[in-house]
Amino acid sequence: MDIVVRSALAFAFVLLLTRVIGRRELSSLEPFDLILLVMIGDLVQQGVTQSDYSVTGMFLAGTTIALMTVAVSLASFKLPSLRPVLDGMPVIVVEDGKPIERNLARNRMTLGELQAAARLEGIGSIEDVRWAVLETSGQVSFIQRDGG
Repeated sequence: MDIVVRSALAFAFVLLLTRVIGRRELSSLEPFDLILLVMIGDLVQQGVTQSDYSVTGMFLAGTTIALMTVAVSLASFKLPSLRPVLDGMPVIVVEDGKPIERNLARNRMTLGELQAAARLEGIGSIEDVRWAVLETSGQVSFIQRDGG
C-alpha cells in the first residue's frame, strides 16, 4: 500500500510541475528540457519505489500512475470547472495584428518565437493576423485577417 500512496503523490507532484513549467516549454523540448524530464523521472521513481525492486512493486506503481492519469483525464472531461486547473486555458497572444506583450511575457514567449510560429504557418507578418492563440498544447493557432 505504501507504493500506491507514494505513486499517487509522485503523480500529483509531476502534474503540478508540468503546470508550473508552462505549456510553451513543454511543446518544444530542447535537449536541456529532455535531460531535465529524464532526471525528474528517475528521481520520482526512486521516491516511489525506494528500495523495492520487486515485480509486484513495479506493477503497483505503474498501475497507480496509469489510474491517476485516467482519473485526471476523466475529471477534466466530466468536470468542466476543473479544466482550467488541469489543462490550462488558451491565451490570446495577438489581437488585430498587435502582439499582446503581457500575455506573451506571462507565457515566457518572445516576439521572435511568435513570428517563427507564424512563418511556419505561411504567415509573413504578425500584422496579417487577426487572432493568435497559444493553445493548451503549447502550439499557436493563427486566424488571418480577411484578405490575408
